[in-house]
Amino acid sequence: MAYGELRRAILSGRLAPGAHVTVRPLCEEFGLSATPVKAALTALEREGFLVLHPHRGFFVPEVDRDDMQELYELREVLDGIAARRAAALPSRGALVERLSALVDAQATAVEARNLSGYSDLDGQFHQEILAAAGSRRLQQVAENMIGQLRLGRATSARVPGRPSAALVEHREIVAAIAAGQQQQAERLARRHVRKSANALDRHLNRGGRAS
Repeated sequence: MAYGELRRAILSGRLAPGAHVTVRPLCEEFGLSATPVKAALTALEREGFLVLHPHRGFFVPEVDRDDMQELYELREVLDGIAARRAAALPSRGALVERLSALVDAQATAVEARNLSGYSDLDGQFHQEILAAAGSRRLQQVAENMIGQLRLGRATSARVPGRPSAALVEHREIVAAIAAGQQQQAERLARRHVRKSANALDRHLNRGGRAS
């Protein structure tokens, strides 16, 4: 429970970037002992939702524009390769079904203005393609970036109009994979990441905060 509540608070922005997250107030809020709360904080730090400063404690990360742009540039290449490899799979029908179901669920989340849920589903969508690529090295490199990118993904999901545009882009990627159009799938995946990065950058440039 502590893990889920804290994660939602970070992704929604209720816990702002730079916020100090301490054990005792959380124990009182959740009615839990210190042990499960500390375990939740450690898990969130491991996944990139929190950072641990020695002798100071846990803090919500502050996203630097330059760091985010660099991460998105790397993600653009990785997602493009994964989409191309997924489109080359001889038996990709099951993957296409899973991706289509995730996009439908994303549409439902957007309609309900459940941006936290949408962000989670967006992550699952891209993870499905990465897993389908069948490259252990590609997966490992991508996983090293996932925690850092979650915060950027959650922020770009709150940029007005971006979730609806991303849904269209997701459906185009799925269609290219389903048709076995390898180069098209790669091009669309890279364009999608680039547009997400640009939306995030514009948001931060206007003074929006990542969380």
